[in-house]
Amino acid sequence: MCKIAIIGGSGLYSMPGLEDIQEREVETPFGSPSAPIVVGKLEGKEVAFLARHGIGHHLSPTELNYRANIYALKTLGVERIVGISACGSLREDFVPGDIVIPDQLFDFTKDRVRSFFTGGLVAHVSIAEPFCNDLSESVYKAVQSTSNNVHMGGSYITIEGPRFSTRAESNTFRAWGMSIIGMTTSPEAFLAREAEMCYATISHVTDYDVWHISEKPVTVEMVIEILNRNTEVAQQAVSTLVRDLKDQRHCHCQSAMADAFITNPSVVPQETRKDLHLLVKKYLD
Repeated sequence: MCKIAIIGGSGLYSMPGLEDIQEREVETPFGSPSAPIVVGKLEGKEVAFLARHGIGHHLSPTELNYRANIYALKTLGVERIVGISACGSLREDFVPGDIVIPDQLFDFTKDRVRSFFTGGLVAHVSIAEPFCNDLSESVYKAVQSTSNNVHMGGSYITIEGPRFSTRAESNTFRAWGMSIIGMTTSPEAFLAREAEMCYATISHVTDYDVWHISEKPVTVEMVIEILNRNTEVAQQAVSTLVRDLKDQRHCHCQSAMADAFITNPSVVPQETRKDLHLLVKKYLD
């Protein structure tokens, strides 16, 4: 049973330092996850690693099977997820090379399935605080220990992608008060909450998007250059986090769905009950 999982984004496709590695092929009611889940030991604890974009980075942000990814990790007993991703800065003080642990999330995607609860079972989960505060604080302290410049807090806007923003869009997002911009945190964070898993993200600032007139517009080359430089930081931070994290959770994530269901249990189709059993058994059985 792995209590913690790392979802690696652009630039982080493996987790060096894992020992006694096994690959797990996991099938879910929603299909296959992006890649086989790598399970191993880090700092003496079981850790799972999932390459978000698949082996060789062949899945675009829109093509990702977010439900399968989160559900597969849930089947392995995962309770906490740390997502690692590249992001653009929408603020002058969030400099390329910095790391941000955001505390708010704005979903500006259009083409993604955002909930497990369809097919005759309706649930309205509270997502006012989209990231787990306890896990985010632990992640922040772990990144601080690397001496890399890190910011706690900020609003993360998720765009559909895979294209980068126009300058008009980028300036609009700045006017809205957004801090960083990326392509994968929504609906990943929402699905983790529905699965009653803690979720936090380590967001690597790789560029100033396209709003900064004295800087070059973002390119893939720019993103990869910063990510390669920050890979070691992410690995050190994850090792410290795993070592120091207490097994017991004290947040509300573990009971997020307790008051979320509105459908009368007697009318929930058996097929839906079967598919969602892992998520709903303690409430509907």
